[in-house]
Amino acid sequence: MDLNQRFPAIADLKARARARIPHFVWEYLDSATGTEATLRRNRAKLDAVLLRPSILHGEFTPDLTTELFGQRFPLPFGVSPVGMSGLIWPDAERLLAVAAGKAGLPYSMSTVASQTPEFVAPVLGAHGWFQMYPPRDPEIRKDMLERAKDAGFSALILTVDVPVASRRERQTRSGLTQPPKLTPRLFGQVALRPAWALGTLRMGMPRMRLMDGYADNTVSLSSTAHVGYLLRTSPDWGYLKSLRDAWEGPLIVKGVLRPDDAARLQDEGVDAIWVSNHAGRQFDAAPATIEALPAIRAATTLPVIFDSGIEGGLDILRALALGADFVMLGRAWHYALGALGAAGPAHLIDMLTKDMVANMGQLGARRLSDLPACLLPAA
Repeated sequence: MDLNQRFPAIADLKARARARIPHFVWEYLDSATGTEATLRRNRAKLDAVLLRPSILHGEFTPDLTTELFGQRFPLPFGVSPVGMSGLIWPDAERLLAVAAGKAGLPYSMSTVASQTPEFVAPVLGAHGWFQMYPPRDPEIRKDMLERAKDAGFSALILTVDVPVASRRERQTRSGLTQPPKLTPRLFGQVALRPAWALGTLRMGMPRMRLMDGYADNTVSLSSTAHVGYLLRTSPDWGYLKSLRDAWEGPLIVKGVLRPDDAARLQDEGVDAIWVSNHAGRQFDAAPATIEALPAIRAATTLPVIFDSGIEGGLDILRALALGADFVMLGRAWHYALGALGAAGPAHLIDMLTKDMVANMGQLGARRLSDLPACLLPAA
């Protein structure tokens, strides 16, 4: 199969993934909250960012390398943390860690992944980032941090834009609970997706295995208010300070949309600001992340990481042009897995790289630092 011919865009991976994973899993992956206006806003505002082509630059190969936390990365993008990755595609956490490691990209693992840090440790590359939904109990937090560090995760992500469970109406209508239970309705959907079913049979029904070690795993909750909510708290500035004191490596705060918050985070000693609206999954009246990016860039000298709404290499260039230092994708990696299984992540990396190279050629941009000068000024 010629993957480049059959699946030249993320939209192609998305369409095939939808045909290969059960409907209730698709709704978990693809949905946002409310009327999904924030999800649509992310796309519309990215499309509104225009770049000016430039001519007569001769032949050149763009330099896509970038630095973050004193490390050199071959490409300016990586894998965002996604809860219950293994529900979306069997063994997703390990497959994504392997692909990211081979490519030299950061792989982020969620607190509410379907596997534990120890499970991915043998295949974790040099750039493992552990995402934390903040436990209320300081002893649980201490144990989690130690396990993440021992497994080889070098950076910590504190997600701050999930103070309460969102509603995610599409996901709720699908009938998904946490942990998942196969009702007759859901079993019928699974029967129509043999590749997903056989992989899940091999790996076991996905659960939040890290959280299971700290909570009563017999509790059945809604698909959005899962077992993690029994343990976590909504953090405040004091919690951030205690986490800063407890973690020696880079500390990233994810879910920032206001420049005043970014400035204070810098004062509190964090190492990077992650601009995100959780891809529209948490709050339906949030600004598009790309809208919030320039003001946050102006408010801090820290590295700025960006996510939400990325659908191709051109979108990555748009974010970099507006001040991001690094871009992370979540859904796209899982569309790739759903479409192509283990071959999906490497194909996505190749696709995004080729897209960036083609568009930088149009712009006459030899390096990523040339991108801001390519922006079309706002009218």
